[in-house]
Amino acid sequence: MAIDATFWVAISFIIFIGGLIYLKIPQKINEVLNKLILDIKNEIDESEKLRLEAKILLDNAQIKLDTAQADSSEILEQAKKDCDHLVIEMNDKFHKSSEIKKNLIENKITQMKDASLKEIKDVSIRIAVESVKKIINTSVDKSKLDNLFNKNLEETKIALKKINS
Repeated sequence: MAIDATFWVAISFIIFIGGLIYLKIPQKINEVLNKLILDIKNEIDESEKLRLEAKILLDNAQIKLDTAQADSSEILEQAKKDCDHLVIEMNDKFHKSSEIKKNLIENKITQMKDASLKEIKDVSIRIAVESVKKIINTSVDKSKLDNLFNKNLEETKIALKKINS
């Protein structure tokens, strides 16, 4: 039997495999691979936990956002109602104030009208009295005037007695 190079390669290969088994290299490789698999599983579990926490945080943030939007909508709606109420109230106050000012002005106008009419009457009476004095002084004699004065005096006394009774 001739020993050729293939035989020696086969023998070296068997010795190499035997050496690997003797040094427990496959077990160490298996342990390293199992450790890597475990680390990857732990990282996957951790990432799943982080994903769940992120989902929970996202859901909470979405709930808070929805609540904030609802609150802001309510606040805006209340502000609109308050604004409308305030506009109506201010409008009512303005109309009431305008009505009061209108009434005051009308009262002043009425008072001024009455004062003007009284002044016109007073001036007219003064003019009439002066005219009558001039007419009487120029056209009526003294005895007729005394009789007319006495007659008017008696009529005035009778009228005052009727008013007092």
